[in-house]
Amino acid sequence: MKLLCVLGVLTLPAFSGEVASHPWDAWEFTLESGYLWNVGHNTDIPYEIIPTQLTLRSPVAWTLWKDENGATLVVRNRFSALFEAITRGPEDVYIGLAGAPSVEYWFPSHETSAFFSIGGGFGWTNSSGGAQGLGQDFTFNWFTQLGLRQKITTQVSLLGGIYFIHHSNLGLTDPNPGIDALGFTLGCGWTF
Repeated sequence: MKLLCVLGVLTLPAFSGEVASHPWDAWEFTLESGYLWNVGHNTDIPYEIIPTQLTLRSPVAWTLWKDENGATLVVRNRFSALFEAITRGPEDVYIGLAGAPSVEYWFPSHETSAFFSIGGGFGWTNSSGGAQGLGQDFTFNWFTQLGLRQKITTQVSLLGGIYFIHHSNLGLTDPNPGIDALGFTLGCGWTF
């Protein structure tokens, strides 16, 4: 985790150039972590997970709406590397990739935004087998996140949100339990 922070900070000067006219016109790296608890009925195991995401957001792909005061609704591309420590459950770790659109409402100040993403991908875990644990190492993920971003400098922002993730193997094993986990994430972002 510390290595990822150091690499992110060290690579920022290499990508820095002109400051974008709007925050959504820039590339952005975010590093977020939090805590998730099992919800739903896919398994009887009371999973608890520490999710960590290193996310790259592209400059704006589509501007959906803009008002006369400057409030703007945009869509950006989002690609995430997922690193999860499973603190309660038969598995220990999950490593994966996920992609999604990032729908962002930027308030007129262009300092604050609300964001929403829904998407998925794939990854690997050290599966336990058994009737309630994940049935194989290769799994798929589906996630949704709703949060707020506040810029604190021209290139740095703080983020916080509600985060849900689902892990399963899409019926590739029988039985096919999955993990549904809900909680929060906090993090920071760097634009370049």
